Amino acid sequence: MPPHGIGHMYPATSPLLTDLYQLNMLQAYLDHGQMETAVFEFFVRRLPGRRHFLMAAGLEQALDFLENLKFSNEEIDWLRHSKRFSNGFVDYLARLRFTGDVDAMPEGTVFFENEPIIRVIAPLPQAQLVESRLINILHFQSLIASKAARMVLVAPRKQLVDFGLRRAHGAEAGLMAARASYLAGFAGTATVLAQKEFGIPIFGTMAHSFIQAHDDETSAFSAFAHSRPDHLVLLIDTYDTEAAARKVVRLAPRLKEAGIIVRAVRLDSGDLIMLSKHVRRILDDGGLQDVTIFASGGLDEDELAGMMDANAPIDGFGVGTSLTTSSDVPALDCAYKLQEYAGIARRKRSAGKATWPGRKQVWRSFGNDGRMAGDVLSLQDDRHTGEALLIPVMRNGQRLGAPPTLDDIRNKAARGLAQLPEPLRRLDEEAARFPVIVAAGLIALAEQVDRRTAAHDVAD
Repeated sequence: MPPHGIGHMYPATSPLLTDLYQLNMLQAYLDHGQMETAVFEFFVRRLPGRRHFLMAAGLEQALDFLENLKFSNEEIDWLRHSKRFSNGFVDYLARLRFTGDVDAMPEGTVFFENEPIIRVIAPLPQAQLVESRLINILHFQSLIASKAARMVLVAPRKQLVDFGLRRAHGAEAGLMAARASYLAGFAGTATVLAQKEFGIPIFGTMAHSFIQAHDDETSAFSAFAHSRPDHLVLLIDTYDTEAAARKVVRLAPRLKEAGIIVRAVRLDSGDLIMLSKHVRRILDDGGLQDVTIFASGGLDEDELAGMMDANAPIDGFGVGTSLTTSSDVPALDCAYKLQEYAGIARRKRSAGKATWPGRKQVWRSFGNDGRMAGDVLSLQDDRHTGEALLIPVMRNGQRLGAPPTLDDIRNKAARGLAQLPEPLRRLDEEAARFPVIVAAGLIALAEQVDRRTAAHDVAD
């Protein structure tokens, strides 16, 4: 059973979960003896308009994939019988394991455009084969962690819970969204498997169907309370929200006599600002000052910010679709590109998609106030002041030490958000872009690569 992940429950660890062109290229590399060391880096080319920062996530699942990379006998038989590839190439795949090195930004690290969050150094066929799945893992979790981080910033000290499994784009997406949002600062998730796999706290109340299945709300509340007395939360917006709040006030003393305490009520529709204020007054007037209010229902960070600005007396929020689909920015312009092969720096020069060549490092400096002041993107061995963000995490196909706990990652993410410049913490749409300077040595290398490429073009 693969450690640290969910590979034993899904076909997602299969090397066949890739694009055909990866296998096509591997066949060609093998045919022509192109087996020397390659360096690939994964990065986001440009930040979307509503994202002034991103948060790295998914590294543990990426390392799981690399460490356990292997074609099963069944997969090898399938490839052989497909007759799409030579027998010699299929034999090579049967023996293939990942033997390379990986440097990466730890999960929870805030990053910006053109900054590599992972570097893979391995024989060219190995480094090429893993491209599709690594992008798939790192893109999605970083996308969701970045969305969750925005919500954490606009609703500080509020309990935020992932409610998004049912509208996530598939089972793995729902589970990984629970993980990514938790490491970014959410309190937990409604997805039960997330607790089993990752130890993430799980939260759950009741559905409107439970209320509707009873002849009246009070009977439904009482039945649920006696069946699930711990951490009791009652859903009160199935019919008339304020009337239901009064029913909770009348029922609460009887439940207390049975040793059952109402902990919270949940609102899932309507004008949440107005309703929360009215419900708060009803609860307080009825002596239920300790009962908190939890809200859900199509929320995103803009709505959270509006409720915070209105001082809505809501203590926690369940966030679903907008989180697990990152609905306002459903994809990042990211890439996994060859930066060096056989000891020679390489780069792509396509219009709008040009890359910086060579093995790179990101150096982060801080101001006297402890906030991030700027980054420098440089060649790996070109030292600059500040903190180096990419660190070694895998050598010769094996992890370097035990992975950090999710709590460790959460703490790192929290520190990173606290260190953001204030306009970025406020999600100010007009905020200036965070300064990322490209070092002179990296610019010089790019020019050198361009001259060499131009010389070869002339020779051709």
